[in-house]
Amino acid sequence: MRGRVVVAGALGLVGRAALDRFAADGWEVIGLSRRAPPEGFGARFLPLDLTDAAACRAALSGFGATHLVYAALFEKPELRAGWLEADQMETNRAMLANCVDALDNGALRHVSLLQGTKAYGVHLGQMPIPGKEGAPRHMHANFYWLQEDHLRARQAGRGWHWTVFRPQAVIGFALGSAMNLLSAIGAYAAISRAMGLPLVFPGRGDRVTEVTDARLLASAMAWAAEAPAARDRIFNVTNGDVLTWRGLFPVVARVFGMEEGAPHPMPLPVLMADKEPIWQSIVREHGLVPHTLAQLVGNSWQFADFAFSRDDQAASLVSTIRIRQAGFGECIDTAEMLEWWLRELQRRRILPP
Repeated sequence: MRGRVVVAGALGLVGRAALDRFAADGWEVIGLSRRAPPEGFGARFLPLDLTDAAACRAALSGFGATHLVYAALFEKPELRAGWLEADQMETNRAMLANCVDALDNGALRHVSLLQGTKAYGVHLGQMPIPGKEGAPRHMHANFYWLQEDHLRARQAGRGWHWTVFRPQAVIGFALGSAMNLLSAIGAYAAISRAMGLPLVFPGRGDRVTEVTDARLLASAMAWAAEAPAARDRIFNVTNGDVLTWRGLFPVVARVFGMEEGAPHPMPLPVLMADKEPIWQSIVREHGLVPHTLAQLVGNSWQFADFAFSRDDQAASLVSTIRIRQAGFGECIDTAEMLEWWLRELQRRRILPP
């Protein structure tokens, strides 16, 4: 056994991918989440509310974990507004602190922590191109800084290390995630087809951007868990190519066997608010796993709007030179990745064939 890794937020986009990767690599893996896991979770599971410091100490202080992958996240119902609210930031800081402080009992060797392109102000307007890890911190308040500062302070005088990862929009699968573009795209396409409509790109403009496959991010975390070159460093992580979201919709149309219509900007949270009956008819017709739209997509309609319709940006691009020079060079074609994930969800009967 290479070590005992705790994955916080184990049912999320990143957490589930990290759990699968570390387990496949021969680690002992323990997943933490408030929600109960599905059948076939594939690892030991511990239900835990990370906002409860006493519960974290009771559950984790004697764990002997060597590694922590921290992928837990608190988001508010109004996604974009919540990113700038102090209580959202403090909740995320406290969750990390409760988890790390409870695990830091002598066995800990490494902590992986997630940030993202909000570190470069992507949610406020046009970010610098490319975003680089060594740039001064953006002046806006952010829970990223609170969590990172806690890690740095807690680490002082101890023998463990940390690595911070900054992916672009993460593509993978998790139920009810607040930022799951894959489920939003797949459900939108399936509902459009069921209504007899062509596939219409619902955004505006052609912002040039990047994404990060959850499997690739998990691979970077597995590398950083043991790589001296990753110690106490911040890394951007992306698939390695660039895209426009409108340019990827032909992939979606091909997977669902649909014609494409002319792009037309539409607010997805409003557009999809009354589509539960159509989704349930799709579930029955194709024998899908019986999820509601809320269970499948969560608040990700908001995130899809954020990704697809940015009038205040021409591009969001980051440099990945630092992580490649440190020794991690994996990449994946984004169009091929999107098709793989959509067909994988069809195979799992999450989306219709």
